[in-house]
Amino acid sequence: MVAAATRRSLLTARAMDFITSVAILPLLFGCLGVFSLVQLLQRMCMKAYLRDAVVVVTGATSGLGRECAKVFYAVGAKLVLCGRNREALEELTKELAASQATKVQTHKPYMVTFDLTDSGSIVAATAEILRCFGCVDVLINNAGVSYRGAIVDTTMEVDKKVMETNYFGPVALTKALLPSMIKRRQGHIVAISSIQGKISIPFRSAYAASKHATQAFFDCLRAEMEQYEIKVTVISPSYIQTSLSLNAITADGSKYGVMDKTTAKGRSPVEVAQDVLAAVGRKKKDVILADLAPSLAVYLRTLAPGLFFSLMASRARKERRPKNS
Repeated sequence: MVAAATRRSLLTARAMDFITSVAILPLLFGCLGVFSLVQLLQRMCMKAYLRDAVVVVTGATSGLGRECAKVFYAVGAKLVLCGRNREALEELTKELAASQATKVQTHKPYMVTFDLTDSGSIVAATAEILRCFGCVDVLINNAGVSYRGAIVDTTMEVDKKVMETNYFGPVALTKALLPSMIKRRQGHIVAISSIQGKISIPFRSAYAASKHATQAFFDCLRAEMEQYEIKVTVISPSYIQTSLSLNAITADGSKYGVMDKTTAKGRSPVEVAQDVLAAVGRKKKDVILADLAPSLAVYLRTLAPGLFFSLMASRARKERRPKNS
């Protein structure tokens, strides 16, 4: 009797295992199917949102701005490429025209040359930008300059120069284009900030200050523009493999001229540009594009500020000189 009961129990257990496995597999495949369908729909909506949209990219001559121009062009956006170097913009325009890696209708980009630090040129540049396609759907504030130096050695002229390029310039251009967006009740403003707009690290004071100001301004703008249905996205990447550190200015205003190890090991600008495209297409409000350590540092700054400050002080002692970073 005991043996028979044991056999029945084993048979019952095996039957339940079989039924469970048979039931779970279709459920798993079903979930994967739903997830894939959602992803597909999101990609379709993203491409529809950006196809034929007028997209202005500042700092388009190199680095992340150049790669952003390529990915937005590939999805059919109407580009207005902005920068200080006319020859570099012309070279990029030719490269885009020669590219065949897209299945959608593309549009010939326009070029507008101006300096973001020159407030007078921004007014004229805005008028020229609006003449290109008659409106602006997406403004990508990407242009910027980095900085390396100790606070005690840095002149106020350097602090002002970094703020003019990274903060006042993008703010001025945004304000100049806002009235046309408000009138249409349509537009999307993107600020390429930095993880250093969330946290501050030693020997980057001017840069971190400009990016903190950028974060604050565009957070306020997002709230104020909601009534006009204008979207605002702030994107905060960590280190990217560009010439940003090479072109950084130092405490006395001279060029830094060194490729930091962190920059050299950073993410590819091609990958980051794809993430920017996705963030804009999905109308995200605030995006951090960073590895685990920088992302955790953002939370550490809020949840355990004492520990964060100790870590930054330790980093400052180890670096001593900015060029050793």
